[in-house]
Amino acid sequence: MAIELVSVLPAQDELIDKAIALGDRYTKTLGLLTPPAYRKAAEDGGLLVAVEADEVLGYALFGLPKRSARIRLAHLCVAEEQRGRGLARRLVEGIKERYPQRLGIKAKCRRDYNLSGMWRSLGFVPDGEVRGRGRDGEILDGWWLDLGHPDLFTEMESDALLVVTVDHGVFADLRGLADTANAEESRALEAGWMADLVELAYTPQLVHEIRDLPDTAERQHQRASLTGFRKLSPDLGAVDQRSRELLQAAAQARPDLTVDAELRSRLRYVAETSCAGLQVLATRDPLLSRLADVAWEIARVRVVSPSTVTLHVDELRQAQVYRPADLMGTEFRSGEVPPGAEDELVAFFHQSSGDDGSGFAERLRSLNGGEVAWRRELLRDGQGHPVALYAWALDGRTLVVPVLRTAGHPLEQTLARQLLFLIKRLGRDCGAEIIRISDPHPSAAARSAAGDDGFFEHDGRLVALLVNVCGTAAAVEAVAGGLARELTVDTTALRPGMPAEVAAVVERAWWPAKVIDSELPSFLVPIKPRWSTELFNVPAMLLPRSDVLGISREHVYYRSSGRRGESIPARLLWYVSEGSSPGEGQMVVGSSRLDEVLIDTPDTLFSKFEHLGVYGRAEVQEAADASGRAMALRFSDTEIFPKPVTLRRLTFLAKELGLRLSLISLSKISNELFQAVYQEGHRTT
Repeated sequence: MAIELVSVLPAQDELIDKAIALGDRYTKTLGLLTPPAYRKAAEDGGLLVAVEADEVLGYALFGLPKRSARIRLAHLCVAEEQRGRGLARRLVEGIKERYPQRLGIKAKCRRDYNLSGMWRSLGFVPDGEVRGRGRDGEILDGWWLDLGHPDLFTEMESDALLVVTVDHGVFADLRGLADTANAEESRALEAGWMADLVELAYTPQLVHEIRDLPDTAERQHQRASLTGFRKLSPDLGAVDQRSRELLQAAAQARPDLTVDAELRSRLRYVAETSCAGLQVLATRDPLLSRLADVAWEIARVRVVSPSTVTLHVDELRQAQVYRPADLMGTEFRSGEVPPGAEDELVAFFHQSSGDDGSGFAERLRSLNGGEVAWRRELLRDGQGHPVALYAWALDGRTLVVPVLRTAGHPLEQTLARQLLFLIKRLGRDCGAEIIRISDPHPSAAARSAAGDDGFFEHDGRLVALLVNVCGTAAAVEAVAGGLARELTVDTTALRPGMPAEVAAVVERAWWPAKVIDSELPSFLVPIKPRWSTELFNVPAMLLPRSDVLGISREHVYYRSSGRRGESIPARLLWYVSEGSSPGEGQMVVGSSRLDEVLIDTPDTLFSKFEHLGVYGRAEVQEAADASGRAMALRFSDTEIFPKPVTLRRLTFLAKELGLRLSLISLSKISNELFQAVYQEGHRTT
């Protein structure tokens, strides 16, 4: 009987169980994955099995991250007795055939397994290395298989890690001398494929619990094992206050709980995680799990099982690094750095070797006055503490950024991402075509986020191209190629008909470029003025809100659950469907990139996307239809048109293209109409 490759569906329990059984035979080399991980992979289209006579001979388990065009290969497994039949190659080819629109396949493998020959034979090339999270700190080689798309964008990925605090139970699973019951779930946190996705951290409460261990050997062993984890030292006073708030809320929400030392110690983990600016606490403790809703409500900490981390690492990471809802609830103030204030700022912003405080202050002073009109911008939080600092000036067609720093702050990752997009918008508004961050020591948060925005290393600095073209692949490539030649870097060939996933990466890297003859679809979204005001400040609020950081990079919009052909990624045009007074509304006000579409109950959607925005739970419930479900559209990088496109003009543009227009509900439009409306919205004459 011939070998068949099967993309496993969630309902195919027998195939899933056989893949799990095969994987369990090789956990020492593959790393552990729990059964829910296999089922989640099947749901997401990431479980491919090789079957002969109803037996699973091998399988590939892989992730398809929504915010990346890569394929993340977690397991490539072939039964030992079946090796030599080319099954690994067939599985890899099967992935390529099913997902040709992705940029490539990323894998990691322990260096000491000596399998480089196998990876090379499958077409992979070396792609860096990373230290594993296991007890022995093994080195993992990265491997990359390109799927034949523009290679300039294969490195477009943030290297910001999801930082997860662990309680003593999970820590003992990972580092204790004795095996604990059900420790396998925790040990999945150290799987090789997660090595550059997750960082494990500990708070003071864990150290206290290690100190209280009665067995001397175990106590000393665990204390020594802390070195592989990030140490967190939140403010003691803030932790005490947060602990009291949690204890009070827990007593009200769970009257049956006994308020004792055990409860206090468990809530201490939550308080310390929160005050360290983190959001994820991994535990297998039933008491902590019972208090998960209290932890989120009071401290904005997600108390989750280790398996939840492995199953949802991408969503948890994105929620950690980008929290615009928290940003909106904080009063930030922006202003220029006055002369003489440079020394005050030294204490707030990170310096590294070769960039001591006096040197940093002197560099700031050098940007005050002189022939170049430098703008030195300082962002302060509600307490007046400096949290971000950047300087910029236009040099010909290059926006130069000699200082880009963020200070230690719970929202530092979010601020860094917002500032990068702000700088790109500044560049576009100034007519720049290249952005060069010439700061020799930009903040780590900004550096780790820069890859997502198309910045690349050039002469030791971070550089990005601003390709202000809404046109064909050839038109976009012509401008980008000219800029690349100026920088003496390799450019890349763009082809008509590029897959949507690849086109979306191009448009993010070369923002505000739009590749119209690609397969990236466009949609027109009617939105009521109330929500366009909340999301975009169009029409403007009567009481102006702070626009220090501009429009949030990422938001969510809710509507009824009926599908209208939505697909991701895509482009959106926002049509304000009505006005509160004559002359308002009925106009296209801007565009965004659509990153995710999800249909579920209002409570589930609100829980998933609460960090993104302006909707309350009741307002999400209002969006639900008779089915009791609603649709969430997660979108990013909104551009508000300098010149809104009126309904009359929109209708004219559609008629010119011979197109019918539907304005009642979300509808797919042609890319040619998107181009016409977008160019109209940015028309300056």
